[in-house]
Amino acid sequence: MPEPDSVHIVDYRPEWPARAAGTIGALHKAAPGLFVEIERVGSTAVPGLAAKPVIDLMAAVHDLADARSRQAALAAVDFHPHDNGMTDRLLYVRTERRVRSHILHVVTLASWPTRNQRILRDYLRTHPDDAARYARLKQAIAAAGTAPGEYTQAKTALVQELTDRARAQLGLPPEPVWEKG
Repeated sequence: MPEPDSVHIVDYRPEWPARAAGTIGALHKAAPGLFVEIERVGSTAVPGLAAKPVIDLMAAVHDLADARSRQAALAAVDFHPHDNGMTDRLLYVRTERRVRSHILHVVTLASWPTRNQRILRDYLRTHPDDAARYARLKQAIAAAGTAPGEYTQAKTALVQELTDRARAQLGLPPEPVWEKG
């Protein structure tokens, strides 16, 4: 699947929760018993937040080997393995009309409670000023024509700041948000 030439940020879309719920249902049906938890994470999971129109899901499994052994089931619902350098999870991507529409992060259940994506999502849901600040940054990065491969890195400083604040509120130590090895 070719990467797009630019990052596209859109206003929050009210259909995102239903799209995510339908996808979560399809994943449970395709791979019964595999996922202990599945949630929406990322900007599409924060009501009102501008985002790339990609549904990010995070799923917990007892062991990553369990997910590897069920790749055919995941492929049956159009989720295919994707290697982007992250070393602490398995990543699967779904496309619609040759455009990335969903990302599935499969992580261990042991790591689930302290996952930065979940912690940041919950923080942004309850801190609208920081959510607006994050939206403005993403829109500025996209407007500057930042390449998709550089988009995540361009917003890392703010994501780190907000995640550190969210982790501190939970009594957790800071942890780097840049996860690529």
